[in-house]
Amino acid sequence: MATALRTGPFHVALRAAIAARRLPLQRVRHHLARAGVQVGVTSLSYWQQGARRPQRAESLRAVRALEEILRLPEESLIRLLAKDDERPDAERPAARSYRSLVEASDVLQSLLADLEAPRDGGLHTVGHHERVRIGAHRELLGRDSQHVVRAHKDGIDRYLAIHHGDPGSAPEHVEVRALENCRTGRVRWHHDTGVLVAELLFDARLRAGDTHLFCYGFEDGTAGTSTEYVRSFSFAGGQYALQVRFAENALPVRCHRFTQHSAAAPRLGRQELTLSGSHRSVHLVEPQVRAGLIGMGWDWQ
Repeated sequence: MATALRTGPFHVALRAAIAARRLPLQRVRHHLARAGVQVGVTSLSYWQQGARRPQRAESLRAVRALEEILRLPEESLIRLLAKDDERPDAERPAARSYRSLVEASDVLQSLLADLEAPRDGGLHTVGHHERVRIGAHRELLGRDSQHVVRAHKDGIDRYLAIHHGDPGSAPEHVEVRALENCRTGRVRWHHDTGVLVAELLFDARLRAGDTHLFCYGFEDGTAGTSTEYVRSFSFAGGQYALQVRFAENALPVRCHRFTQHSAAAPRLGRQELTLSGSHRSVHLVEPQVRAGLIGMGWDWQ
């Protein structure tokens, strides 16, 4: 176990630590639940097999809790997750390393805590249509969202929108735009990771079962060449549509869609997409999203 903790990879170290403590996965799950973290036995099994890797904020909280439950040195498993991004992996996006995603997740939790965000925001997505704009210099100019939500709690009066710019972005210069049926509240950002969280306020408090349609956007243009756009979903939801529009003098040679269980998992369901010549755009539609990631990538040459 000591060797595995020192050299990794993460799944080998986790498997060795669980075996050393002689804990069945059901007991590990029970200890995590007592620590306030909900992780299924299936997920734990995938983690120790290397079939999936923890990436979302709740999963990273679970990894830190596992260090305590398994009586491991602090940050030992988290450090291996970051170290594993140095392994060659053709399936992993080159734009962002796993280390940067772990750091961004920690930063995001800090920004959400600063905005007093509960674990459950009280809203389910009914439909979400995003329009992403790529500029003449191949940069992410901005994106607009039309969002339809349904409250499953009483008293919901805001939504926290998250923007994660491309590597090198300057979130302090990103403009938040409240376009319809909402207004901008507090905005928090972190320069090094490019993460920004904007509070969008509704004019009335929603009751459980109420729906609300609102539109908002982010004006970016602060980073370099963009090669993909990825949307993360913490929970299953309704329909999601993504449209990417390119500048007339900066068209990609090919586009494709993909899905992932997490940012560190292999990309699945790759499907080539056709670029519309007249509108210089490409789109995808997911009728019923699942927890995980949906993305679109494009090649410039």
